[in-house]
Amino acid sequence: MILFQIVWRLNCLQIRIRPLPDSIPVLRNNNTSSTISVFDMGISDEEWERLQKALEWPKPDQEIPHLNLSTSPVHSTFSIVGLKKSYEVGENISVIITARDHNNNLKTYGGDFFKAKLFNSELKANVYGEVVDHRNGTYSVTLLLPWEGQAQVFVRLEHSSEVVQILKKYRDSSFPRSHYIGHFEGLGPHKNRIREAVQCNLKWGAEGSWRRGNCCCEYKDKKTGMVWQCETPKKLSCDNLVYHSKGSLENPLNAFEKQFFAKALTNVPITGDKQIINVLPNTAGIGTTVRCRSNLKTPVPAGFYFKDVWKSFIVYMMGDSTTRQWFEFFEKNVPGKLFSDINGFDFGRMNLHTPRLAGPLMAVELRNNIIIHWRPHGVPLRFTIMPMTDLHYIANEIDKIAGGPHVVVVFTIVAHLVFHPVTFFVHKVDKIRQSVVALLSRAPQTTVVIKSGNTAGLKDVFQSDWYALQLNTVMQEMFSNINGVIYFDVWQMTSCHYSIENVHPAPVVIANEINMFLSYVCPA
Repeated sequence: MILFQIVWRLNCLQIRIRPLPDSIPVLRNNNTSSTISVFDMGISDEEWERLQKALEWPKPDQEIPHLNLSTSPVHSTFSIVGLKKSYEVGENISVIITARDHNNNLKTYGGDFFKAKLFNSELKANVYGEVVDHRNGTYSVTLLLPWEGQAQVFVRLEHSSEVVQILKKYRDSSFPRSHYIGHFEGLGPHKNRIREAVQCNLKWGAEGSWRRGNCCCEYKDKKTGMVWQCETPKKLSCDNLVYHSKGSLENPLNAFEKQFFAKALTNVPITGDKQIINVLPNTAGIGTTVRCRSNLKTPVPAGFYFKDVWKSFIVYMMGDSTTRQWFEFFEKNVPGKLFSDINGFDFGRMNLHTPRLAGPLMAVELRNNIIIHWRPHGVPLRFTIMPMTDLHYIANEIDKIAGGPHVVVVFTIVAHLVFHPVTFFVHKVDKIRQSVVALLSRAPQTTVVIKSGNTAGLKDVFQSDWYALQLNTVMQEMFSNINGVIYFDVWQMTSCHYSIENVHPAPVVIANEINMFLSYVCPA
């Protein structure tokens, strides 16, 4: 298994736009979320200021009255600076992106969400890069050439700067883009079994983030302060809440805003230099290797795919279906090529009589005495119908773990939180952070791994990659000074592979994630 991370490697180039430093903007929340204070989130003024600075995104310098003034994927272009006849492995190339509107006029402000990659289809090679937003309609990205052979540059416009501002508007507002269902069961007045299904949602702020009907049953968790509320059933009491499931999605976009999300304008490749880049061997040797460890910063690029390989106990897995994919990988692919050097690995799932997808799940490997647990995090959660008693908040679960050198805790909490205000996510992460700090205090040899959110593959107002990128930033910032915590950034791995982007990545991507994960948790 891989025990070292090759720091310079890169293969998939997707551009993550990082704005140049600027002054800290005033956060403008809409509706009831504007009443949220740092006290409500559980953090200090200084930390909230730091988070706002990390989340800051350039915006249009004027009101956009019609679509033609927004960024056009047809007229926007990219070019390779000073393209040479050949390069050596380890050299960089520079790419300039120029944004134009639908009238073919140069944009004068930044904020567009571009992605790009350097690729070679035959080698199944891709590499990730980072875009610098110059806030004047131009963007630059530096791409490392990590493999010998040929390469091409690919750039796409995922969202115009105008769309990003719409996404931010609804991310910061209390508009309930995601609804949930509470299933109540109990005895009726004639001792017959009654079932009622009502709408439920998060309560965040004085009035909550949900337009209620007959209200309200409220369920407050003492540890986290999290309040879940449901419409009051007509015949049953609030104590009869038994199951939870996802509800409908509600589109907040008005007719004008919907124009900007048209498929012809979203996640579209832009034209540019299509020349083949020739990369020759580098006999001098490049790159360095370091032991995977806590507080190891994720470089850009952190690695690359080459021939579909990303170069780079008790396990408690908590979160969403992206960590469930890890559980399923261990279950289905062990033993296998990834563990060919480990004799006797053979996981089997225990029948806990729980839903196959909703869990909780457990697999054991008896010869080496390994147990792997997976359970979903608490509400809000867009899963199939499942018992409320199985939905545990991550902070509470971590509080129950004794920890120790034989224990690994892995969690992620992004995909289902993109529907709600970022202030609530900060509050949620702060409670988890408190529990992690307590765990590492009582058992400092425990391995704690935070898996970042994946690219979603969706480019709409519900689950845009921009939302996930912002929540990843919050998580990384809030755990940046906690010793003993490993932030496992899979953003590059999930966004630059040639397979179709999906919140549930292809098996080859999961295999590479597990391989890198083991680089952190396996003894040398």
